Amino acid sequence: MKLNIFTYLYEVCIKLAKHPKAPWFLGINSFIEAIFWPIPPDVMLMPMCLARPKRSLHYAALTTITSVLGAVCGYYLGYFIYDPYIADLIAWLNYEASMQTVREWFTLKYGILMVFIGAFTPVPYKVIAVTTGVVAAESMANTGSVGMLNILNFVLISLVGRGMRFFLVAGIIMFGGEKMEHALRKYIDRIGWACVLLVVLYIIYEMFSA
Repeated sequence: MKLNIFTYLYEVCIKLAKHPKAPWFLGINSFIEAIFWPIPPDVMLMPMCLARPKRSLHYAALTTITSVLGAVCGYYLGYFIYDPYIADLIAWLNYEASMQTVREWFTLKYGILMVFIGAFTPVPYKVIAVTTGVVAAESMANTGSVGMLNILNFVLISLVGRGMRFFLVAGIIMFGGEKMEHALRKYIDRIGWACVLLVVLYIIYEMFSA
């Protein structure tokens, strides 16, 4: 029998959601997921809200705060490992021009939008958090400023995006019960990727209409 490590971790998180210390596990899972962990907070948030509907908003707030705190760690991880390691690697690979294009897209035009996409949709938030820090460090090295991707903007947008996602999940389950929990589990990724598609179409439109 082939072991699927991610399925195993998923099932472990479902079991932890029923533990008396579940809020602690929820907070820890949300924090490390924003840095490196593969299991999204929704896996624990949904069954916990279903088990104790009156605590749903509390759980959503806990998930939002701990997730954003983890993302701040991811941001600074990206920021401080950029120089000298990533900068030297980019120069060695001759990718300075490509990195400049990415920086302009991320920092000057679509950076805040990309942070929101990572916070609200199934796009791995950890990737957005670390990449934001890397691009901010690269921008600081080249221009002396991180532009709109400073830590305050990052935290504010993250709070809005993460809060919208987790309070939406908690609210739906709080009022819809078990049927909505099953439906949300089935369709949440599809809804999230539909949002990503809309944003991509908007960016393409902007490119060709400029």
